[in-house]
Amino acid sequence: MNSNTTDRGHAHHGRRARSRGGPRRGGGRGPHAHAPKPAASATPALAPIDCDTTPVAFTSLGLDARLLEGIRDLGFKETRPIQSAVIPFALAQQDLIACAETGSGKTAAFVVPTLQWLLTSKRVGTAKGVGDRFPDTGVENDPRPPRSRVLVLAPTRELAVQIEDEIHGLAYHTTVTSAAVYGGVEMGPQERALKAGVDIIVATPGRLMDHMRQQNADLSGVELLVLDEADRMMDMGFWPDVRRIIAALPPRRHTLLFSATMPNEVVHDALEITHDAKYVQVGLRSAPPKTITHRVEYVAASHKAEWLIDHLKRPEGPVLIFTRTKIGADRLARRLASAGVRCTALHADRSQDQRRIAVEGFKGGKYKVLVATDIAARGLDIDAIHTVINYEVPDSSDTYVHRVGRTGRAGAVGQAITLVSPEERRGLAILAKAVGLHLE
Repeated sequence: MNSNTTDRGHAHHGRRARSRGGPRRGGGRGPHAHAPKPAASATPALAPIDCDTTPVAFTSLGLDARLLEGIRDLGFKETRPIQSAVIPFALAQQDLIACAETGSGKTAAFVVPTLQWLLTSKRVGTAKGVGDRFPDTGVENDPRPPRSRVLVLAPTRELAVQIEDEIHGLAYHTTVTSAAVYGGVEMGPQERALKAGVDIIVATPGRLMDHMRQQNADLSGVELLVLDEADRMMDMGFWPDVRRIIAALPPRRHTLLFSATMPNEVVHDALEITHDAKYVQVGLRSAPPKTITHRVEYVAASHKAEWLIDHLKRPEGPVLIFTRTKIGADRLARRLASAGVRCTALHADRSQDQRRIAVEGFKGGKYKVLVATDIAARGLDIDAIHTVINYEVPDSSDTYVHRVGRTGRAGAVGQAITLVSPEERRGLAILAKAVGLHLE
């Protein structure tokens, strides 16, 4: 296998470019066991544990030298608060439910301990030296093909791509293999990566189910399950597929759930798929970053596009606009473009190549404005988004938190503007109370 290849169609901005089409090299071992918790009759409360969030040098964590090289390459020196809180528990193979605001570094909080574990442990159920692929030599003593050991599930293609990019950057000097598995692209390269037994699979549930139906994915060796944006993964849209995937995993596994929001209605499911999980909360639960300023503009629905055109004549930086529907995103993007605004649209009905071009064009400055549905509310990690604009009032507090969390990331300042028509005032009042912000 080629250590510098992948099954996706683009290189992440700021990462090393590499060829496409297959898995990446690696070695690994594995964590401890659990069985699903029995269902409870009422939703239990999540009580956060006391944990130290003080930033520490990555060099003080006792990490593998090859992993530290990748950390240095990406310019990481000290942990962020969520990483300080989570990494020691994850290294100790403790099941976790972790909640922290968007842009706080949650991806590295699970990728770093996952890579450390893969580099320093042996596969469950093997005698010493049997069935292991040793990182330095590539020696394979077991005649059976290697099996994937880590499964990361994410709700969107964009998030799956960004997680796998972070894995590749951090694991660049190791032999750990990974592959991103998502829809909208050919299944062939993904099938080859899955059958090769890459160490880490990063997948969207629908496409992984497609591979499972075609018997391309052997999940019998998975020892670590990670759900990113866990609240979204456990809502009605994804949960049936996620449950089927979890049912195909060994009962002996370690589980990590990460999200910026953790609504009460998904707490029961979170506890059901973990074992004696510790709840780590950094910052306020289901709240936007404190570095964001929030503003409301009262505009008649028929005049919102005109307000935007006028506002975007003097943008202070990249602007991300959220609309409720895919048709609405296309219509608004066309209207803005006809007024001379450099913009493009991003939503689920666009092809994977169109989505890639839109995101890369926005990242690279070709487009100053991106008009998107909630597909961009999770997994779109772009530096320097100055302003997020809600074209309509969001229908839930979690939607608001995830949308506005595209700005003000990693301690940077940002602003969120919500356009409110007269008929949306009641919805705004409900939203403001739920989020705990003064949005009038």
